[in-house]
Amino acid sequence: MTDSTSYVRWFKELGIADVALVGGKNASLGEMYQNLTAEGVRVPNGFAVTAEAYNYVLESNNAWPKLHAALDGLNPDNIKDLQAGGKKAREIVMNCVLPDDLKAAILSGYNELKQEYGNDISLAVRSSATAEDSPEASFAGQNDSYLNISSDEALLDAYQRCLASNFTDRSIHY
Repeated sequence: MTDSTSYVRWFKELGIADVALVGGKNASLGEMYQNLTAEGVRVPNGFAVTAEAYNYVLESNNAWPKLHAALDGLNPDNIKDLQAGGKKAREIVMNCVLPDDLKAAILSGYNELKQEYGNDISLAVRSSATAEDSPEASFAGQNDSYLNISSDEALLDAYQRCLASNFTDRSIHY
């Protein structure tokens, strides 16, 4: 088990050097929050759930071997193979149980945002690939986003759906 503080990072803690930790979108949000807020530009506060948390979910559910079984040898140009492998991989991730300490870290972040912005706050939950927009590839737009999230249950569900969206047919094919 890892320290739960390693699962959530606030925008004020993030910069462009943190792409491997939280992905390109979140690293950019951190840059904007840190640099533009001081200039008077209103950038909403927020937090990112780390790539370490993603690995923690998969490892604590022994999902890696199952994902390898579903995807190793898959021919992404064979539509039926792609659809079957992607569906199986998404089911594996959606059947994972989020560890209690990770859920607590995410919900603690949400509660801090409620204290800052009020209980009526709604969130956007977006995947931020750690390899997006590299010189070799651009994963921008490949994963799902969820808007108007406004309850603990919806937040945890959206987070898990974002994890599963790493295995959409279009992401696997790309």
